[in-house]
Amino acid sequence: MTMHDGLIDLAAARVGGRTLLASDEFFAPKDNLLLPGRGVFIEGKYTDRGKWMDGWETRRRRGPDGAKGGDHDWCIIRLGIPGAIRAVTVDTNHFKGNHPAACALDAAALPGVVTARRLRAMDEWTELLARSPLTAHAENEFPIKGETRCTHVRLNIFPDGGVARLRVWGEARPDWRRITAAHRPIDLVAVEHGGLPLATSDQFFSEPLNLIMPGRSRDMGDGWETRRRRGPGHDWVVLRLGGRGVIERVELDTTHFKGNFPESASLDGCDAPAVELDRADWRELVARAKLRANARHRFPVGRARRLPVTHVRLNIFPDGGVARLRLWGRPAE
Repeated sequence: MTMHDGLIDLAAARVGGRTLLASDEFFAPKDNLLLPGRGVFIEGKYTDRGKWMDGWETRRRRGPDGAKGGDHDWCIIRLGIPGAIRAVTVDTNHFKGNHPAACALDAAALPGVVTARRLRAMDEWTELLARSPLTAHAENEFPIKGETRCTHVRLNIFPDGGVARLRVWGEARPDWRRITAAHRPIDLVAVEHGGLPLATSDQFFSEPLNLIMPGRSRDMGDGWETRRRRGPGHDWVVLRLGGRGVIERVELDTTHFKGNFPESASLDGCDAPAVELDRADWRELVARAKLRANARHRFPVGRARRLPVTHVRLNIFPDGGVARLRLWGRPAE
């Protein structure tokens, strides 16, 4: 167990996170901070500015105030998913003699598009993590307290150096007023709307969080895949919707799964905002249906079954891989 179990990386590039400004990125660009993985090290690879590094690395400061002004370096990031931040991982993987001595994190809630000039000058930052020491070549994890909805963060490093990856773990806080004002179906289980997998029978090859990520899957590893079942039963995953809603249409995508797609699948739902799921009243939303390899399947939810739900259970028979699950519907009143 880690302090970020059950949380989403709100800043990840794959969910729309973007680095906007940095005080310096002489040796390695800031965009690397939000990429997947922990970063790699390639022996003997250099650029015209020095050793190539898979992370964000600033030049060495010189003088009492630093040659670049101020006493430390910083990077401002727009979160891909606005939300409440619960933990932060500052990963210094492969940065050993050049990692920062310490870090801190500030956050802000900013509406709309913010200009670079405003970001440089603004003072609306709230400190979430006070200056804290960092260990070289390690995943440095810090718990964060608070319920404030954040849209931007500023990573401060003291005084300079390199960070491989930044993970901003939290819970999505969608702007439901804006979403419902559009008066059109939305993907109720999408990660950007607060959807989250809660339990699964198996995730040997890849985790069910991939099911609800934005966009189409990149490859077979960007989905949920279980091991080959050698006994009775079938695999399943339980997901919490971002908000209580009525599902009208289901899309089940087996793209990239060709020799390992499930033979069939079904979907159950329950309305259990304050009930333990093992005691919930599950009902069938989509009956068991045959699936095809490498294909997008669309299943309507019959009008008699269009009742509000808070959770769904995707059943796959007997095992296999699914790339994406989309639950199109409308938030319940």
